[in-house]
Amino acid sequence: MLDATNRSGGTATASPRASAAQLTATAVVVPAATPMATPAAGLTARCARILLSPWSRLSLLVALLASAASAMLLLEPQKLLTDGLPSQLGGAAAVVAYAVAYGVCTVAFVPRPILNLAAGALFGSQLGLGAALGGTVLGAGFAFCLGRALGQDALRPLLRGRWLKAADQQLSRHGFRSMLAARLFPGVPFAASNYCAAVSRMGLLPFLLATGLGSIPNTAAYVVAGARASTPTSPAFLIALACITVPGLVGAVVAWRKRHRLRAR
Repeated sequence: MLDATNRSGGTATASPRASAAQLTATAVVVPAATPMATPAAGLTARCARILLSPWSRLSLLVALLASAASAMLLLEPQKLLTDGLPSQLGGAAAVVAYAVAYGVCTVAFVPRPILNLAAGALFGSQLGLGAALGGTVLGAGFAFCLGRALGQDALRPLLRGRWLKAADQQLSRHGFRSMLAARLFPGVPFAASNYCAAVSRMGLLPFLLATGLGSIPNTAAYVVAGARASTPTSPAFLIALACITVPGLVGAVVAWRKRHRLRAR
């Protein structure tokens, strides 16, 4: 008997072996069903995009700074001038702890002159200057990193005015020189310069170096004044007081003249 047809001329019949081979060759491959995204996963991704958006991060920065400022009002760090440090702290640990606290306080908008005076009163001229400068650099670094991470993406598109663009270009292209001048000039607010530098494209290392070098004269004057506050007639106190007063007056005069020139334009 033949596999394809019978000898009597009947219709062709496929053998079981051939039928199985044909079915295997002509089988349709059905693709595996792809798993559909669940509504919970889509909601999570949407919430993550909203929370990580530039304006959400800027709102978080504002909330953090407002909370820190409120905490400083409650804690009253100016009491260090009268109460001193806790009795548990002493030596190098006290200097390091004060520098860290100094940095946190500057982020929370505590005026640096108060902290500098307290550093001199607590540690004397040399150690006080080290603690104050360390705290200044730490506080500036904290503010810069916070502003860069949480505020830069939202605030950079708002730099549309001529003066804002000019300031941004100056800080971005000549960061070290510009920040050094801002630290040496007594009329530039410390916190404002920190966040302006963070919004610009200035690097962190030039910012910290300029802050450390430019803050030495003003910080040293306040620290010496705090260290010699008990003897207000001593030459060191009078020289420190002059180093505080004269640059402040010069800065006020320069700012006043600049203001009139801008109005004249």
